[in-house]
Amino acid sequence: MTDVRLGICLWNQAATWDEFEGAARLADELGYQHVWTWDHLYAIIGDPYKPVFEGYATLAAWAKVTTRARLGLFVGANTFRNPGIVAKALTTIDHASGGRVIAGLGAAWHELEHEAHGIEFGDRPGQRLDWLEESVAAVRGLFARETVTSPPGGRYAFRGLRLLPQPIQRPIPIMIGGSGEKKTLRIVATYADMWNTGGRPERLAHKLAVLREHCATVTRDIAEIELTVGCKPIIRDSRAEALRVWREQMAHNRTSAELDEDEDEASWIGTPEDVAAAMRRRTELGFTTFIAELAAPYDAETMERWIREVKPAAERG
Repeated sequence: MTDVRLGICLWNQAATWDEFEGAARLADELGYQHVWTWDHLYAIIGDPYKPVFEGYATLAAWAKVTTRARLGLFVGANTFRNPGIVAKALTTIDHASGGRVIAGLGAAWHELEHEAHGIEFGDRPGQRLDWLEESVAAVRGLFARETVTSPPGGRYAFRGLRLLPQPIQRPIPIMIGGSGEKKTLRIVATYADMWNTGGRPERLAHKLAVLREHCATVTRDIAEIELTVGCKPIIRDSRAEALRVWREQMAHNRTSAELDEDEDEASWIGTPEDVAAAMRRRTELGFTTFIAELAAPYDAETMERWIREVKPAAERG
């Protein structure tokens, strides 16, 4: 029997605060291992000019209305903030939550929100990944109670930086999102406690093989890294009914209601057995943590059925 872990990532766009907070409370009450939200300043699905809540402020607020679930960004945009401030914010949330925060970190990709806010975007993805690697090294050092001074010539210029108070967790776990084979997976192998990716099983198998190679290069046991898959389930008694719910959500988010499953292989829309089967194909590869993205209006039926019906079915194999 496979031990499956589940998390919920609530889209932070096109919702009221009461809806957003209420869904986080429900996920916590249902027993999800973690609750996440995006780190975006503009909407990234459909019309960008919709209400969006800021990431770290959200986690701090959720820390006081949840009791069990771990809390994180899916994933924190490295370009938005100085990594020393990120470590300080995460540590504050760790204390506010009683030791439940996860440091989700990524290189960032959405150019429009950077341009609108006057945030430097970099001139290529590889440069942003270099910034991320430098940032994650500093944050991990701070979580390990080290004094951090930046090497010359980098993006950052830390001088004798210390983190006080220290986090409750020793250390706060770091989750890296992404699948770039040359840089991102090297960063995962070197620094991450959790890795998030997505895609069809054959793609996941290939990316996992590349990660193993990077782990061997840095002499890291891949078993130390929790393997997580992002997905977008909608669960109903029939696929037709699940598709109806999905189309209503997409209309609410002012985006296309046409599903191209060849393009969006993470959309698991159907019956409990459909979703359990998709999960089993991934647990066979070693991915046993699943993080479901939920669009507003948040689907309480899917949240309840995924953990109560689908999880046991996926674990039985």
